Amino acid sequence: MHTGPLRKLSATFVQGSSPRDGEVRYTMRLGADTTDLNTRVGAALTVRATGARTCVVCGRSVTKFFGQGFCFPCFRDAPEASECIVRPELCRAHLGEGRDPAWEREHHDQEHIVYLSFTGGVKVGVTRSTQVPVRWIDQGAVRALPIARTPHRQLAGLIEVALKKVFADRTDWRAMLRPVNPPPDVLSAARPGALAALPEALTPYALAEEEGWTLAYPVDHLPPKVKSINLDKEPEVSGTLAAIKGQYLIWADGRVLNVRNHSGFHIELG
Repeated sequence: MHTGPLRKLSATFVQGSSPRDGEVRYTMRLGADTTDLNTRVGAALTVRATGARTCVVCGRSVTKFFGQGFCFPCFRDAPEASECIVRPELCRAHLGEGRDPAWEREHHDQEHIVYLSFTGGVKVGVTRSTQVPVRWIDQGAVRALPIARTPHRQLAGLIEVALKKVFADRTDWRAMLRPVNPPPDVLSAARPGALAALPEALTPYALAEEEGWTLAYPVDHLPPKVKSINLDKEPEVSGTLAAIKGQYLIWADGRVLNVRNHSGFHIELG
């Protein structure tokens, strides 16, 4: 039995027949232990919350989380919880500003990618270049296509704001957990419309020739109906693990656990 505080699932992209076509492999880290989850698909898996919770930033024991695994002081002050995480157009890292300017330089005053992805539909998103393809994996994308490259986060956010008028910017988790097999050119067909929607000042950052990515997930089968589990209300879930996609563990009976949303919960894994 492995125990420890949950963090988001670690994912690696294993190249297949081409550099941008491959499979996703998942591991879960609990304290000093690491579990290969791909080998657990099709077998029994139990997750039980112990009741303990610790902040994902400072490690403080808490009874209540703010945001995804933060104690209140870190939610208020830590750069990991700043508003520009979800609204990159508000980022001020390129101006030497932010909750922690050194953290901002390392994470946000860096090259960013604006992309189209297909989860259960086409959406637009932003990520740091070094997070390709991890960000797409976290969202459960089966196709992804970079459409712009910027020198810092705020510019990528401005492009995303412009493209929100054309594409969704949020992942529909229920649609993402259904079987999806879009045409190989679904994103390249959407790219001209995306680039046409860019304000003229942002067109120098556009990528008109970038190749797309294809990602395959460890799936035995996807249940026809799914129900999200909250470890506060249902502290133990057990059964046959049917699939892993995005940050979701999916059991054969349709119960699903968003691991990232439970960051900081201490669990036992069996």
